[in-house]
Amino acid sequence: MLAGKHILLIIGGGIAAFKSLDLIRRLRELGAEVTPVLTRAGEEFVTPLSVSALAGKKVFRDLFDLGDEAEMGHIQLSRVADLLVVAPATADLMAKMAQGHANDLASTLLLATDTPVMIAPAMNVRMWDHSATQRNLERLKQDGITVVGPNEGDMACGEYGPGRMAEPMEIVSAIEAHLSDGPLNGKRILVTSGPTHEPIDPVRYIANRSSGAQGTAIARALAALGAEVIFVTGPADVPPPDGVQVIRVQTAQQMLDAARAALPVDAGIFAAAVADWRVDGASDRKLKKSKDGLPTLSFAENPDILKTISQMEKGRPPLVVGFAAETNDVIDNATAKRARKGCDWIVANDVSPETGIMGGTENAVTLITSDGAEDWPRMNKKAVAEKLAARIAQALG
Repeated sequence: MLAGKHILLIIGGGIAAFKSLDLIRRLRELGAEVTPVLTRAGEEFVTPLSVSALAGKKVFRDLFDLGDEAEMGHIQLSRVADLLVVAPATADLMAKMAQGHANDLASTLLLATDTPVMIAPAMNVRMWDHSATQRNLERLKQDGITVVGPNEGDMACGEYGPGRMAEPMEIVSAIEAHLSDGPLNGKRILVTSGPTHEPIDPVRYIANRSSGAQGTAIARALAALGAEVIFVTGPADVPPPDGVQVIRVQTAQQMLDAARAALPVDAGIFAAAVADWRVDGASDRKLKKSKDGLPTLSFAENPDILKTISQMEKGRPPLVVGFAAETNDVIDNATAKRARKGCDWIVANDVSPETGIMGGTENAVTLITSDGAEDWPRMNKKAVAEKLAARIAQALG
């Protein structure tokens, strides 16, 4: 719950501004006090009256409003909140934040604050993918800004891709996690999850039976303890949890690129079932039957994500946790994998067909650390995730 918490909400100028109205309502239902700041561009999409009515408070709009300055100067306004939230965070607002501009009330508040800041980006997919926006995003992450979203989907402009603002309840969940008093509050953790799909041609791919359930449960458990979670997921059956930054990928190379881009983090949890191989030179056309017989596929080794991150000379997370899905000699194989990859912990599980674990609802794991092997009883994946999250919190404490 957010009872007694004070949120300063900056509403940027984009079609997603309409979601900010629902966000205000949801926050107030949970007991939060919301002070709204509406940019000039934001007024093109939502009215000050509607924002004020939902917030139950005056809307701040102009840096040079003498009445506002007399009542509460912009410096004080920027510091009395428990959290500053920018939703939607447009490309323009992100650029101002990254470069330290202060030419209107919103950007001045963001530059003057000593309060944590969270942004929910929203923009056209081309704007989001632009190198300038991505540079600004990395700068903001390095400055300690928490990022929620954006999601992938249809845009108001008719295009499709990443750039949709996170849904109000996703932002609420992220706010709750950020303001919680949990042991992982202030920690930034990367979690990979799900399978990867390695294309053979435009309609066929190599994959595995991973559902993504365990990785999703781990991300949810870490967020519940207050962590900022960056969730990099392959095309999993299980939907991602609320309140985490979701990055969707298809291939192992894309997952590695996303993991690198998420750094620095306090811990990396590599729960994804990454394909070991890919087709070397996947066809850009559907392979057809022919009188010449079956097509011949050549394979290439995929990048080793766990090993790459574990053995980084600069920027390696303080805690790196890998997973080992084994069908035989589980502890021996997992112990050898830990040494070979260079990670700190390995969560080993027996996925031989008779266990029913791969794609199932339960897991029976052994935690391999420098202290040896620790067997955990078979339990549902939620319980496994909560126990692992507690151990991570202890290690990072």
